[in-house]
Amino acid sequence: MSSQDVDRYLEGLMPIQRAGLEDLREKLLKLIPGATEAISYSMPAVLEDGKVLAGYAAFKNHLGYFPHSSIVISRLEPELTEYRSSKGGFQFGFDRRLPEDLVQKLVNEKRKLIAEGKNK
Repeated sequence: MSSQDVDRYLEGLMPIQRAGLEDLREKLLKLIPGATEAISYSMPAVLEDGKVLAGYAAFKNHLGYFPHSSIVISRLEPELTEYRSSKGGFQFGFDRRLPEDLVQKLVNEKRKLIAEGKNK
């Protein structure tokens, strides 16, 4: 799996879905120098040193961000109050762009978990 697989995933989306996820993809790749991309759990994922830091996907009525860790979501719950969240991720609208500072916090929190050996 590679960035070409992510390209194919994004190409298969409606333009409004693709625009939101391409924006998120660009932010993630900017914030994670040397990152690799793959498909994980049937969604695009960004990896660092072989560990998934973030996943994202398009759905019928929303886009989703998935840190592949319920701990990240619980630790950043105060930052996510304006989003509909679940144990494993959160949703945002097609026309909404996630702020870069929020994406940075999500990535940093996932890195901390990996360093702590709590990648769950």
